[in-house]
Amino acid sequence: MTGKTQTSNVTNKNDPKSINSRVFIGNLNTAIVKKVDIEAIFSKYGKIVGCSVHKGYAFVQYMSERHARAAVAGENARIIAGQPLEKLIIFFISNFYFW
Repeated sequence: MTGKTQTSNVTNKNDPKSINSRVFIGNLNTAIVKKVDIEAIFSKYGKIVGCSVHKGYAFVQYMSERHARAAVAGENARIIAGQPLEKLIIFFISNFYFW
């Protein structure tokens, strides 16, 4: 154990506060980019409470909506592993909020 706190893989809670502070990251080269990379990039915007990486996309769950908004504004179209991040969005209860 490295002494570093491990971030949860849970990003699918349904309560409104959690949904409003969740960021979807699309066009992600997950053959190269791993969970630890996503956490390193997105942690500068606030406390990450969950991060899940899937084939081609990831979710980052923040403590607050303010942090999620800052991450979307700061990282949209960033190039990682040769691919621009696309479709960074914050989830809302009944619809999506696109930046």
